[in-house]
Amino acid sequence: MGSISYLLDTHTFLWAVHKEGSKLSDNALNVISDTNSKLYVSSMSAYEITNKYRIGKLPLYEHVVNNYFDILTNSGVIELPVTSKHAHYAGKFEWDHRDPFDRAIIATAIVENMTLITIDDNIHKYNLSLLW
Repeated sequence: MGSISYLLDTHTFLWAVHKEGSKLSDNALNVISDTNSKLYVSSMSAYEITNKYRIGKLPLYEHVVNNYFDILTNSGVIELPVTSKHAHYAGKFEWDHRDPFDRAIIATAIVENMTLITIDDNIHKYNLSLLW
């Protein structure tokens, strides 16, 4: 498990750092708990969490919004910036799902050759390594 780089989808990151491990699959929890795992979160997740909190879709995550950078630092999860390469790749997807957060996160996982840890069934359409 430890030699693979894992990208946490936004919900996976939230559940892991907000102590909602019971929402994670056993596989996801094992990887996230393994101190040898290389865990990353897209910078797009910061935007998604803050935006969805602002519009009332994530009311339980005020603590995460207000303490995002401390939580990120203390979690051992590495922030992976969205680059123009990721954005370009995401823009080329030919699919009807219009969620820009998902598109950026999927593209990042593909471009960086990472395993994406997600429960999202819509993502299974793509040729990338997934874990749940």
